[in-house]
Amino acid sequence: MAEEVAPVLHFLPWVARVWAFPRKRGAANLTKTLPFIRALQREQFDRSVDFAGNDRGAILTLLCGAQQRLGHLWPGGFLGRRFCYTQTVQAVEGQHQTLGDLLLLSAWGITAPEHPKIEIAADPARTPLAASLLPRQAVICHLSAGKPRNEWPVSQWAEFYRLASSAGHEVVFSTGTLPREQALLEDLKRLAPGVSTLPRVPDLATFIAVIGLARLFVGGDTGPLHFAAGLGVPTVALFGASAAKRWDVFAGQYSTLQGGLCDCDERCGVCSSAKPCMAGISPETVLEAVSKSLRQRTNILA
Repeated sequence: MAEEVAPVLHFLPWVARVWAFPRKRGAANLTKTLPFIRALQREQFDRSVDFAGNDRGAILTLLCGAQQRLGHLWPGGFLGRRFCYTQTVQAVEGQHQTLGDLLLLSAWGITAPEHPKIEIAADPARTPLAASLLPRQAVICHLSAGKPRNEWPVSQWAEFYRLASSAGHEVVFSTGTLPREQALLEDLKRLAPGVSTLPRVPDLATFIAVIGLARLFVGGDTGPLHFAAGLGVPTVALFGASAAKRWDVFAGQYSTLQGGLCDCDERCGVCSSAKPCMAGISPETVLEAVSKSLRQRTNILA
């Protein structure tokens, strides 16, 4: 997996080793990539499976040197992609990503669990720092997403904050590290003076540990939402252009809110519709889902 997200899998007890591919999003480093591939080849793996389903994943599956190589057959991609594998499974359009991965593994006789879920683990050494950044169990609301079309409007976050505070819920807002994402937080502070925000977190491993301390996590279709679900934190997921039926979480207590239909393509980065799909989710609806999830958790803990 990409080096930047390797902490997601590092601390799972059933993972023997994480091979962190030396690249950042949108940029490859050939001086590091070639030694990395040679190191994989020296392991002489018997099998490799490509869950990514893109050109890079197919090529790496081939170059690692495993005798049996399994991958999805997706439309598109470079002409020789199917020849990177020794066995393929026809991908099912619109299927949930997790179910698609389990379908792929079934080609090797690996049976899917009755109730599939995602699972990650936080670095226990990060717990003291995480507790200093989030001293009290609060509801973490994450403003940003990798694609702006998956972000709930800041004006509606501000209204939700007012409603949640009036209802007695303690909420803390977080965002990503990119300038565009930080700008969302500044916009929220202007619209909702006094709002609580998470201090700058030094790295992904610490952020995962912080999420693990939350009472509840609210956010759009983005990595932190799935981190929370994998950590066993109850979630309220906000979906718009990305379909919940394909990307919803598979773990624990969760509530899913799907925005209205809009004109944007699911592959686009920014929703250009006059009525953005994420805006179809009202602050009142989110508050209701948050309150219900917190009541359920209180009943379980009791």
